[in-house]
Amino acid sequence: MRYSWLTLLLVALVVAPVGCKKKKVRVGATDEDTPGLKSVLDMGNPKIEPQLLTGFHGIEAGAWRWTAKQFTVALKPPFGSGQKGAKLTVKLTVPPPTIEHLKNVTLLATAGGNALPPETYTTAGDYLYVREIPASLLTGDSLRVDFALDKAIPPSAADIRELGIIVLNIGLESK
Repeated sequence: MRYSWLTLLLVALVVAPVGCKKKKVRVGATDEDTPGLKSVLDMGNPKIEPQLLTGFHGIEAGAWRWTAKQFTVALKPPFGSGQKGAKLTVKLTVPPPTIEHLKNVTLLATAGGNALPPETYTTAGDYLYVREIPASLLTGDSLRVDFALDKAIPPSAADIRELGIIVLNIGLESK
């Protein structure tokens, strides 16, 4: 009888680990890890370069970029925006040199070929350019947004780049 209990105990100890193995849980990639288009572009992130189609200069101070007179981005429509629409937001700075040289600057934009209301800046400072984007423009995989300034600082001996405004981020946000 003593051997049968001992045998039963040994069998239980051998079989128990087989039934109690931990299953590995596979964690899916997050949106930040997934290569592809993003809805919000932080100009300090070098991974967004493919979405900056034209008119952006290199990252400065790890957070922002100067633009040229014309600049273009491709943005991923956020989830649900194909039904509800979205807001286009540009966090920008009109730097003192722009106002000193140009007195004022007007930002114009087209989203998917549709003109958005312009905005004129007459003083240096930080601004938010916010415009409604209709749902009908957000049904594809990406939205091309073209920006243009009515004028920019031309290249010079001090800086060979054409300089417009400073952009910190550009993004689409579902309504």
